[in-house]
Parts: sequence; C-alpha cells; structure tokens
Amino acid sequence: MTLTASSEAPAFPLTGDFLAGRLRQNLSLDDLKYIEGLVDTVAEYGDTARLLARGTKTDRSTILIEGYIFRTIESAGKRFITGIHVPGDFVDLHGFALKRLDHNIDAAGRVTVGSVSHDTLRKVMRDRPGVARAMWFATLLDAAIHRKWIQMLEQLDAPRRIAHLYAELHTRLELVGRNVTRALRTPFTQFDMADMCGVSAIHANRAVGKLRELGIAEIRRGDLYTADWAALKRYAQFDPDYLYGDGPLKVEEDWD
Repeated sequence: MTLTASSEAPAFPLTGDFLAGRLRQNLSLDDLKYIEGLVDTVAEYGDTARLLARGTKTDRSTILIEGYIFRTIESAGKRFITGIHVPGDFVDLHGFALKRLDHNIDAAGRVTVGSVSHDTLRKVMRDRPGVARAMWFATLLDAAIHRKWIQMLEQLDAPRRIAHLYAELHTRLELVGRNVTRALRTPFTQFDMADMCGVSAIHANRAVGKLRELGIAEIRRGDLYTADWAALKRYAQFDPDYLYGDGPLKVEEDWD
C-alpha cells in the first residue's frame, strides 16, 4: 500500500497508527511507549493468507502495521466480507475475551502485522487501566463501523455501497495520517467488492460502471481514482461521525 505513513511512525514503528486521529492525542507519552512495547513479534503474510480461522483457539491478538485485512464469514460455499481493517487497527482484541472467533481473519494483499500475547494483555488490564480503556475504545470503534455497514447494506444501492466503502477507507486512512489524494490504492478484486456489498460480481461490475458514468470515480483493479472526494462522499451519503474523528462524537480531553 503506497501511502504516506503517520508522522509518529519513526518514533513508534509498530503502533504509531493506533487510534491516531482519535483517542491517541489523549494518551501520555509514557502510555504510547508502553503500547509500542506490547508487540513481541512481527510477521508478514501474502495475499489471501488466513491469519486466524473461525473456531481456532487463540492466545494472541494482532495489530495491523501495513496493508489491509478482511473479516470474513463462509456459508454454503459463499464468502461474506464483514469488515476491513487499516493500519493501526487491533484486528482481534475481542479474541482476548472470546478465545475463538466466529469469523476468519484474512490478509487482503500483502500485510505486516504485530502480535501481543493474551498473557501480556492480562497485565495491561491489571496494571494500566488507561491503556486498557484505549483498547476497549478500539474494540467499540470496530462495533460502530460494523453497525454502519449494516445500515449501508440496508439503505444504499450497489453503486452507493461501493462509493461508501471507499469514502470510509479514505477517511480512516486520513485519520491515521496516510495521505490519500486522487488515487486510493487497494488490492481489492471485483469479487472482494461484491462480497463486501452483498451483491454478485456482475452487479458489482455494473455498480463500478455506474460510478464511472456519473463522473464520480473510476475503479481499476481495486484502485479508486477521483478528482473530487467531496462529491463521492455526498453521492455515498457518507457521514463520518461513526468513526469518532472530528465531529460531535469525538472523544475530547475529558478522557480521565
């Protein structure tokens, strides 16, 4: 993913994107150093690699350092993509409590991830309540995004669903300091977009064509090109409040 990294990346190369643009500014430097030190292993995976399979017992949680990750569910031979993760996301913190997930964690393109043992997370819960609350916030943020996806699938037609997905990604990447201008580059295939939006690959292709016909955006091999992000977001009926960045839901300085 050829994006400009967060300005904190040199100081915190593993966790510098964690909650950037949201709660991160309310954490102390000592907290940020502590979070960086939680990661005990770093690994790279190729496209479609399964990082964690549904029902597999886990004793570690994963933070995404570079790339994209899908949450997927497979049913009756069909795949459903129920979430996308971007750098800085703790992908499976809820695995700390659940131990076995009801879905899969899959790489979308090449990814770099760090992992934190659940033994370490137990110490965080006991010794660092401020950091534990930040992690809880990250998990609740995942839930907020999931609720918006449900609304999007119910409310929008296929072209607007695809536009909304890219509008969300654009905003999430900007929140973590990734500079996206005219092109938002992803490894997503037409089948990926179909599985995200609950439509067939043929309908996804038609939806992509509709965005091009309207002059809003062009999608080629997963990369979206637009000269006007504001127009795309208006078309998608995109309201970023659920991402808890700037806006009425932003967590302010009354963190303690």
